[in-house]
Amino acid sequence: MLRFFERYKVFAIVMTVLSIIIITIIYNLLKVPKKLPIYQPEMVDSTLVDSTIQYVKKYHKIAPFQLINQNGDTITQEDYKNKIYVADFFFTTCQTICPIMTDHMVQIQKELKEDSDVLLLSHSVIPEYDTPKILKEYAIKKGVDDTRWNLVTGSRKEIYTLARKSYLAVKNIPGEEDAMVHTENFMLIDKKSQIRGYYDGTDPKEIERLLEEIEILKLEYED
Repeated sequence: MLRFFERYKVFAIVMTVLSIIIITIIYNLLKVPKKLPIYQPEMVDSTLVDSTIQYVKKYHKIAPFQLINQNGDTITQEDYKNKIYVADFFFTTCQTICPIMTDHMVQIQKELKEDSDVLLLSHSVIPEYDTPKILKEYAIKKGVDDTRWNLVTGSRKEIYTLARKSYLAVKNIPGEEDAMVHTENFMLIDKKSQIRGYYDGTDPKEIERLLEEIEILKLEYED
C-alpha cells in the first residue's frame, strides 16, 4: 500500500496544483467586476430634483454649461470632456458645512494629484457675491490647484438649473425663484457626463468611498 502511494505521490501533487490553478482561472473569469450605477432622476430623492424631470428613467446627462472660474476664464463642458470629475455646490462665506466640504475636496485633489484623468468642479450657490476675484482669494487660501479644480460662478438661474436639473443635488426654497438650500452632496461624473455616485461631502468615510469608486469607475475605460 505504501509503495502504491509513493508511486503516485508526484502525480497527486501535480494534479492538486493543476486543480488549484484551473479553479483560480475559472473564478477570475466568472468574477463580475463591480460596476457603479448610472443615476437617473427617478432614482434620486425627489426633493433634490426639479419636478419637470422627477420621473425620467434613462438617458440623463449633465447639460452643457458656460460659467466663469476663479481666474476669470470661461469654463464649459468641453473643459471636462473625456474626464471623470467630482462636482459640488458651495459658497465662500458659508461657515457651516462648506469649510468641511472644501477641505475634503482638497484631500481628493491631493490623493489624485498624479491622476490627470480626474478633475474637480465647485459651483457657487451665491454667484452674485462670489465673483472671480472672491473665488480666487478663496482658492489661494484653500490651496486649490487651478489646473485640476475650477471654482465657478455665473448667473443664479444657470447654476440653479444645473443643480436641480443636471446634478440633482440641491433642494429649492418654495416660493423663491432661483433660490437653493445648499446641501453636502458630492457627485461623481463619468466621461459621458453621467452621474455615477452621490456622497456626503462632510463625512470622511464617504470621501474614502468616493476615492474607491473613482478607481472602480476608471476600470470601465481600460482597454
